[in-house]
Amino acid sequence: MQNRALGAVLASACGDALGGTVRVRPGTGRRPPRRDARRRPLRVGTGGEWTDDTSMAIPVLEAVANGARWNEPRTHGRLLAAWSDWAQDAPDVGAQTRAVLGRMSANTEDAAKAAARAVHEQNGQSAGNGSLMRTTPLVLGFLGDGAKKPLAVAARRVSDLTHHEDDAGDACVLWTVAIRHAIRRGRLDVRRGVPMLPRERRTLWLDRIAEAESSTPEDHTARNGWVVASLQAAVAAITLGDGVVDTLERAVRGGGDTDTVAAITGGLAGALAGASALPEQWTVLVHGWPGKRLDWMRALAVRAVERTPGPLGMPARRS
Repeated sequence: MQNRALGAVLASACGDALGGTVRVRPGTGRRPPRRDARRRPLRVGTGGEWTDDTSMAIPVLEAVANGARWNEPRTHGRLLAAWSDWAQDAPDVGAQTRAVLGRMSANTEDAAKAAARAVHEQNGQSAGNGSLMRTTPLVLGFLGDGAKKPLAVAARRVSDLTHHEDDAGDACVLWTVAIRHAIRRGRLDVRRGVPMLPRERRTLWLDRIAEAESSTPEDHTARNGWVVASLQAAVAAITLGDGVVDTLERAVRGGGDTDTVAAITGGLAGALAGASALPEQWTVLVHGWPGKRLDWMRALAVRAVERTPGPLGMPARRS
């Protein structure tokens, strides 16, 4: 179980770095690799650097490792402060996230949600994949018995800090609950979190998941900056993939927002396969903000797991 918990965090960072090597942003004119090249192995580039996906996930992981209480507004305030500091000189910040962070009147949950609502009303949409890409480490704080519902609440709350639209919060609930189940049971069940969604939105998501399971990542390339298409591309890659390496390669070869789709995919694929399934050449090369390497993330993840009440960490509290 600890191997799978570490795998979720580390495979997400590796997927991010792998996708960042061959990033294909919509509108750039760059095309996905030709079909005759799709079976060639992909490599983490010589730089091996993760992108904004992992950079935004790191403060979440640090908060879990430090025993943050996700029902307290000050936890979210500290998270926003960390993101705001990072975004000042970060080379790559998602448009939705940058707009919200720049519009906040203070690093507080209320200010962030007000800014997210204002940006949504101004643009008419706010369901980008920027909240889903950073959500995997949150799971490590909710691995104990009876923690599925609190995890769903926390995942939506963290998503709402920057993404007002329901699709973004729903996707974070579904993905975190699926990762939790994979860590605890070693099984894939993307529908596990559907009962945690508002009743009127459950059928919609069941249809979306079913569509994803019968598709390929390439089927979602044109819109995979949208959180729904990103989740569907990740589901398709995991459904078709044979192990974490093949799965992440499929996610990247889908094209479009390759780093984010692969980071999202890595969270669940890594939870199924475990950290031990990651190639050594990836774990040696991958690094990034704040000047750290993957071993540092592994140590943080171990601390986070050790704080979890229940099977992986401290004895569960009776109260």
